[in-house]
Amino acid sequence: MPLAGKVAIVTGSGRGLGLAYAAELARQGASVVINDVDADTAAQAVAAIESEGGKAVAVVAPVGPTETAQKLVATAVETFGGLDILVTNAGVLRDTVLWKMSDDDFDTVINVHLRGTFTCVREAATYMRENKVAGRIICIGSPTGQRGNFGQTNYAAAKAGIVGMVRTWALELGRAGITANTVIPVAATAMTATVPYFAAAMEADAKGEAMPAFFRHGLGFGTSDDVAGLIAYLASDAAADVTGQAIGVGGDRLQLWSHPEPVATAYREGGWTYDALDAGFGTEFGGRLQSVGESFPPLPEDLQRP
Repeated sequence: MPLAGKVAIVTGSGRGLGLAYAAELARQGASVVINDVDADTAAQAVAAIESEGGKAVAVVAPVGPTETAQKLVATAVETFGGLDILVTNAGVLRDTVLWKMSDDDFDTVINVHLRGTFTCVREAATYMRENKVAGRIICIGSPTGQRGNFGQTNYAAAKAGIVGMVRTWALELGRAGITANTVIPVAATAMTATVPYFAAAMEADAKGEAMPAFFRHGLGFGTSDDVAGLIAYLASDAAADVTGQAIGVGGDRLQLWSHPEPVATAYREGGWTYDALDAGFGTEFGGRLQSVGESFPPLPEDLQRP
């Protein structure tokens, strides 16, 4: 097994995508620290992994505080003897449009997603560097952080920030042999279950059937298990040369997201005054303005639901 002898922490791994990641790491040989805010949920996740022959232990605590990050790393070291892999998956949603979003809505999401990623990675990376572990940092992003999404100011900011931090960490940790990457999953979750567009896919999944090719191939939308393989690969020695990347995965699709690059450049001697911009911006950039948000193709008639 490629992860035999390795120790992993997966935050937010009591259910859903996080549990799928933890279970796959265990199947590939890693001992896993489960994390959730609910004790029963965490215990059930540990039991599920152990029932398949894996090794797991739970830490019940919300990510964000430094104390939680310290407890996670300490538990990994004390229970399993070290730490090789960190997957930062924990998150919450507080969706609403800008003019209705409260300070608490914003702060809660930023604290869990962005600060929680920072504190956990800082603690893990410190341990890895001090103990000369060529570790693996895998942070979970989102298409919303890449493209934006209506009603998700807080979530978009956090997920975009995670990608920025990961690129920085890849530079800072490279000499220690530690990789840092972002995975951008597209998969069936409790949130997508409420979206009518995905109803046919969710119906098939609930029945244990394969999702229609329109979703799996055309949209890159699949199950949690479709994402877990990439997590295990990036955690392995086989991915030692993969760092600083944002990699999308879902259904039958694997994507490598580009780093932001200029798409058009114009020069004007003396610089760009207001008058010069008023006269020339549309000419230079009018046809090159970038789209925002994601757009989905119309559903085929046989996949439409009332």
